[in-house]
Parts: sequence; C-alpha cells; structure tokens
Amino acid sequence: MNALTSSNRAGFQQATRAQLLGLGLGPMGEIAAARDRLREALAGLQELGDSGTAKRAERLARQLETFEPSVTLIGQIKSGKTSLVNALIGQPDLLPADVNPWTSVVTSLHLHPEAAGFTEAASFQFFDEDEWDRLISGGGRIGELASRAGADEELEKIKAQVAEMREKSRQRLGRKFELLLGQQRDYGYVDKDLIERYVCLGDEPDGDDPDVSDEQGRFADITKSADLDLQCPGLPIRLCLRDTPGVNDTFMMREQITIRAIRDSRICVVVLSAHQALSSTDLALIRLITHVKSRDVIIFVNRVDELSDPKVQIPQIRASIAETLARHKGPEDAEVIFGSALWASHALEGRLEDLPQASADALLDWSEQADLSQILADEDTHDPVTLAWGLSGVPQLQRAVSGRVAEGLAHATLHRIGTSALNLSTAISARHHVSSGAVDVTKLGKLERTAARARLDEILTSQAEALRTAFDSILAEFSDRMDRVQASFLDRATASLIVHLEKHGDGSPWTYDPAGLRMLLGSSHKVLARKSKATFEAATQTVRDELATLYAQAFGLGPDQMTVAQPPAPDVPAPVTLGRTIALDLNGSWWKRWWLHRRGYKAYAASFHDLIKAETDPFVDELRDDLAQGIRSTALEAFDSFLAEQHSVFLSLDEMAQADPAEMRDRMAAAAPSQSTELLRKTLDILSEYAT
Repeated sequence: MNALTSSNRAGFQQATRAQLLGLGLGPMGEIAAARDRLREALAGLQELGDSGTAKRAERLARQLETFEPSVTLIGQIKSGKTSLVNALIGQPDLLPADVNPWTSVVTSLHLHPEAAGFTEAASFQFFDEDEWDRLISGGGRIGELASRAGADEELEKIKAQVAEMREKSRQRLGRKFELLLGQQRDYGYVDKDLIERYVCLGDEPDGDDPDVSDEQGRFADITKSADLDLQCPGLPIRLCLRDTPGVNDTFMMREQITIRAIRDSRICVVVLSAHQALSSTDLALIRLITHVKSRDVIIFVNRVDELSDPKVQIPQIRASIAETLARHKGPEDAEVIFGSALWASHALEGRLEDLPQASADALLDWSEQADLSQILADEDTHDPVTLAWGLSGVPQLQRAVSGRVAEGLAHATLHRIGTSALNLSTAISARHHVSSGAVDVTKLGKLERTAARARLDEILTSQAEALRTAFDSILAEFSDRMDRVQASFLDRATASLIVHLEKHGDGSPWTYDPAGLRMLLGSSHKVLARKSKATFEAATQTVRDELATLYAQAFGLGPDQMTVAQPPAPDVPAPVTLGRTIALDLNGSWWKRWWLHRRGYKAYAASFHDLIKAETDPFVDELRDDLAQGIRSTALEAFDSFLAEQHSVFLSLDEMAQADPAEMRDRMAAAAPSQSTELLRKTLDILSEYAT
C-alpha cells in the first residue's frame, strides 16, 4: 500500500476532480459538440427567417438547451447505491448513504455543466392525502394483499407498523402534519442537512447525543420525491440521475414510483453488492428490469473492495449473475461492471491512505487483473489516484451510460429537432426561390389561392382525424388482446389449482408462476409499439406526399426546391409496470392463511380466481389506460406539431407568392445581408446531418 499512497497528494493535484469525472464522459462530449452545431444552425434560422420561423426556431433551441436524459438506479438494500450516486456526481458525502427502506425517497439529481452564475436548488414533494390514507388504512400493497387473502393477523401486524410510523411522524411534525400533505417545499440551496431532513429518517433523537439533530429525517416519512439541481465538474451536457428506494420496500408503497422512474428514464443501472451479487431472492429486482431493453440495462456490482480475492471471485460472480438472469429470463447480454464506490470516493478526495487495509489490499489485487486500457488509455496509470478511480468502475459506468444516451435519447432528440429545423430552413430556401420569380408557375397549373388554402386545410384536417381514428383502433385492439390474455391466464391457473387439489388434496399449498402472463402481456406491448410506429410513419408519409403535390401546384416548387422531412416516430416506453409485484410472486404467511381458510374445491377455485384477478387488474389497467394512452397522446402531439409547422410554412410561402415580386425582393434583401445565401447553405448542410 505504501507504493500506492506515497504520492497520492501529488497525484490528486495532477488529476483534478473534473478531470477524473470527465474520463468516462467522451460520448457525452460528442453529444455536446453535435448540440452546439445544431444550436448554430438554429441561430441561423432565427436570423434568416421571418418572425414565425424565428419563433419556431427559438422554441426548438429551448428544447435543445433543456434536453436532459435521465438514468434510474435501482438495487439491493446495502448495495452502496447511494454511495455510487455520490461518486458519479463528484460529491462523496452529499446524499445520505444509509437509508431505511420504508422512509427513503426517489431523489432526482439534475446535473448541470459548470457555468458562471449557476444557483443550486432543491424541491421536495410530499405525499398527498389520498396516497397517505391508502398507506394508513390499507397498509400499502402488502396490506391490500393480506386483506384480499383474508390474512387478518398479518394485516393487523402491518397496520400496527404503519400506525407506529404515523405516530412518529406526528411527533416530529405536530399540528402541521395534515397541512403538509400534498404540499411542495423549494429551496435556493442544497446541503447535506437539508437532504437528510427530507430524505432519510436517520436515528431517533437522543437528548444525550449532541451529534443527532432533532431536524434529521423530520419530513422523511411523508416525502414522496426530491429534486436537486447541482453542478457537476467535467459534465458536458445536462443529465439526471434518479436514486430510488430499495426494491424490498416493506409496504411496497414506493414500488410504483420506482417503476415509473425506470419507465421515464429508459436507461437503468442495477446496483448489486459483490457479497450478494444476484440470487433467486432478488426476483423482484429481476422482474423490474426484464421488460427494459437489454441494451438499456447496466449492472454495476459494487463493494468489490470487500472481497478477499477479487481476481478469483469477480469471474465467479459474473458467471453467477449470468446464470441467474438466464434462469429467470432476465435481460440478455446486459453489460456487467465491477467496482467500488468506496475507492471512487477516496480517489475523489485524494485520501487513498485512509482506505481500510483490507480494502487497500483488494485494490492492489484487482489492479493486477483489471483491464483499464479502454478507460485510461491516455491517462497516467502509474498515478495512484487515477488508477484507483479507474479500478473503481465509475469511469466505465460513465462510459456505458454516456454511450447509451448518445445512441438512444440524444440521437432521437437531435434527429427530431433537426428534422423540424430542416423543414423551416427548406421553407426559407423556397421563399427565396418564390421571391426571385424564377419559375413561371402559370405553366405548372398553379392553384388559385383560395383553392390552395382549402386543399391545405383538407389535408391537415383529414390526416389528423385519420391518425386519431387509427390509434383508437390500435388501442381498442390492444385492450381486447390484454383482456383475452388475462382471462386465459386465470382459466389456466384455476385449472392447475383444481388438478393440484384432486391430486394432493388441500394439505399442501400450491404455487403458480405468473411469468406466462407477463410474457404474453409483454408480447401485446410489442405489437402495440410496432403498430403505433408504423401507423405514425405511414401518416407522416401521406402528409409529405400530399403536401409535395400541393407545394408544386400552388407555388411551382418541385422536390428539389421544397422537400418535406418526416418527423421520427416517438419512442414507445418499455412496459416496466409488468415488474409490479402480485400475489403469486409472494409466498408469505398471508398465502398459508388464504389456503387454510378455504373449504371445498369450488371455494378454492372461485376465491383464487377473484384474488388473482383483483391483483392483476391494476397493471393491466395501467398498461391500457396509462401507457397505451400515453403512446397515443405523444404520437398525436408530435403529428399535430408537424402539421402546424407545415401550415406555418405554407402561409409564409403564400404571403410571398401574393406580394409584388419587386417589393418582396427588396424585403428579402433588407432582411438578409449579402452573406445570407452562404449562411442558408451552411444551415441546410448542418440540418441535413440530423434529419437523416
């Protein structure tokens, strides 16, 4: 260890925190460069276009500036997930790293590149009264399950735990308790004490302990979510990291919040402990990631610093994780990264000499085996701080996240904004062409102005209605298919129960795997996604073709002079709600009580059917009423924006075509300097890169 720590202070001076944090962010740097080029093109549009074009370009520029991809971290309790988040943002002590699972909060860290004048901020949202009452009266999801199963004793235990939790909250908050529900508190700063007050319960106050504040965890029980705005050294673009509660939340009161966070983020980092890795006891964790694209799942095995022989144990752990995922049909080929948030934290603070001896020995052991060529290729691997940072796995995780952001959401966002901007720039070019009077439109069968406008309205109105009708049909078909899948599953499960009773009687409890239901519902989602994308693309293609004809007839603009770029079909969120825990996933005491309270085969069958239908209805309804409707709304919003864009373009060209040619040439010359042609060409070239 002496060789590794003798020059760590000098190494820390050479590799600043920003340099360390920037080692794995290369792909994000490429995103930033692409954003800057697109920003330049949008500025050109604002300079070249009329007021309508300038406003639309400004709106696109705002979308570009506020682009913030998000990554959700989920994991086992005691996996060091929060410590890893602290390392990723370069602040090892910011978030409380030892959180009680039923008081932890979904914490969204909105990270900004360093900039002068930036102000940190924090916002905390409390549960509303209905959400809190659901927990108190029913004991959360576990309480609902116990109640449906008739496990009265189990339900009473849960209610007692919740009552104790509520009483502690009342003691902390006094008469303001009910008034705070549904409220939000905002602050113009961020510090550890503020976060602990809202996010972590901490220890009970002890009058004899001066280090424990009465404020610690004051609002944690009723806090639903936390949003923190921070600067992150070395970060090229904005990024959101979501730290979620552990998946084994006592009452499952935050399970749905975690599921929603995963769905909204797309990229999911699963944090495991090297001592626990992944086992059959983590089925709830596997269920949450099974329906996320394998490419968007990254597994980070933390706490390798606690392994006695990392060189031998890490390959064994990797093989065990792969075997467990394969056995339970988890994501295939998910990237697995090994590391230590502890090593990363000590590297960031330049105090490797403070590592526990066992951790330092593990670091040296792993350094002999780990391949750092991809991450530290251009760095001094003899510098102990940089070496420890590389071995921590954090830069490898950064690179994995950056790559997925670049290939996924960033590419889609740049493509969408670039396509809209290209349509605006093409329209500017067409206006120049129309104002020049270069084409004798009378020879092209030019439409009379009123007829042209009527045709435009007909195209836009009919196609908007056609797409809505098509999506109504798609969603109705999706709903019918899910109902059939659920009914078929219930019939099969009930039949299996009867067979078990006939063969074994009611002396031995029976179990049934709901994986088949999830698989069939997931298949229905794939059909929905495929049809939604195809329908959107067909609708935009129809509009494109019909407008091309109209532009030619109304203004004499051929395909080489007025090209309409199709907007990309919006991405369809993954059906992560299928990872929701249901009765058949659990085999606690409630199930034994349900089993013992039945009398007769028909009672078993009828009661089971009702129980599982009540359990599966919520996520079937969510797929139908939330996810599917969300897909429809997003697609229609994107389509309406495309139509509005083309409506504005047509009116701009129409104004140009109806004006006196000489007057319009003078106006164009006054509005655009002599270098406008070159600027327009450059703008079109840039936008063409992002619209393909």
